[in-house]
Amino acid sequence: MLAQVFKAYDVRATYPKPLNERIAWQIGFGTAQYLLAQAAADGFDDPMSRHICVGRDMRRSSPELAANLRQGMCDAGASVIDLGLVDTPFVYFAINHLGCAGGVQVTASHNPAHYNGFKVSKRLAKPVGQDTGLAEIQRLAAMVEREKITSLGGHEESRDLWSSYRDHLLLFVDPRVRSGARKLRIAVDASNGMAGTMLPKVFDGVKGLSIEKLYFDNSTGEFVHEPNPLVESNLRELQQLMAREKSEGRGFDAGFCFDGDADRCIVLDENGAPIGCDLLLAWLVGDALRASPGASVVYDLRSSRSVAEIVRELGGVPVESRVGHVFMKARLAESKGVIGGELSGHFYFADMWNTDSGARTFAAVVTALASATKPLSQLLAPCKRYVQSGEINFETEDKLGALAALKAAYPKAKTHELDGLSIDAGTWWANIRLSNTEPLLRLNLEARDAATVDGMVAELSRYLGHRVAH
Repeated sequence: MLAQVFKAYDVRATYPKPLNERIAWQIGFGTAQYLLAQAAADGFDDPMSRHICVGRDMRRSSPELAANLRQGMCDAGASVIDLGLVDTPFVYFAINHLGCAGGVQVTASHNPAHYNGFKVSKRLAKPVGQDTGLAEIQRLAAMVEREKITSLGGHEESRDLWSSYRDHLLLFVDPRVRSGARKLRIAVDASNGMAGTMLPKVFDGVKGLSIEKLYFDNSTGEFVHEPNPLVESNLRELQQLMAREKSEGRGFDAGFCFDGDADRCIVLDENGAPIGCDLLLAWLVGDALRASPGASVVYDLRSSRSVAEIVRELGGVPVESRVGHVFMKARLAESKGVIGGELSGHFYFADMWNTDSGARTFAAVVTALASATKPLSQLLAPCKRYVQSGEINFETEDKLGALAALKAAYPKAKTHELDGLSIDAGTWWANIRLSNTEPLLRLNLEARDAATVDGMVAELSRYLGHRVAH
């Protein structure tokens, strides 16, 4: 069953089958072996280089899975720091704040509550995916049996780092908001996930922030709605709250909906309309590039062309990336970028060690609003330069054949294959990515007008297979 729980970027499966406490111990043992060996190979021999941070989300299975994971690490000789109930970006912070060999968050992110898993990071909170260590952890975990191992005597301690985490994040909130000189009213749906713990501990008490809280109680370990803010139906209750308050003359400056482990969020404007994450990035780069003139900005290759245009207009360097946090974090580090974002709601920050953080995104939006004299919808309007199709899925058993046929059909178009196939035909441009797990191709197309978008989606559909309904 061990092989069933390892995915491309993390460990994730249903609980208690195939993921259970026994497997958690094995993965803890293998993870500790891997992280300690990596720290030693990188030349680190200070005491903290033998420490590993472990946090967990609020799922019912998380306490026992985390306990067995930590015990496996201790039995492998690691010193384990139990961070307790925290959001995933908290673990990234702790790794860097303490100088640990790495860390693990016990979570299944936006999956339903009967799922769970482990997000593994190494030193400096660098991600561990299938090609960057996860396969080795799987190999090491498969080689050990709990009953046959003599513990190497690692130890465990608990630490409360919330005060340090809060202090770090509040550095990025505009002083006028912190002092109360600028007041903002924000609606937040925490999805009964870890934002329900993080938001109060970090942002309660900020004088200029009034936060209306929806689904902050995560004590049951269950979700009232699916904790995936990309699904528009999951935004409905937040939108209803915002509409009701606006009709009574108590509108909000913005709304936020977080996923289960609070590493990503979707932002809504004052009318309750969801903002495309590429357009939000295009707006946020204004503040980012004022603070770091000429810096790089990383965006996923599905993003609107307006992102790269705006970055250039503001004196920055646009850097395109493959989709996925492993690739985005690497590109941000390689390019020495200041900020990055992808359509999934993950936003990455150099001042968060190139990691993604829902809390840092919240701070960035609040700070950008602090100096605004217009509502958010009007602030975003200049970023909406083109018409987008949104992501459309097509089912086909021959994904590579379909892409080859599509490329051949437009010989005069500019193409590149960083992630699937990207086509720029001048009047329209598109990216078609391959699903890693399903016989699906994912199309994102953009043009200057809706008629061109509709026409080209219909034309490309002939090559891509059967269109899958939402």
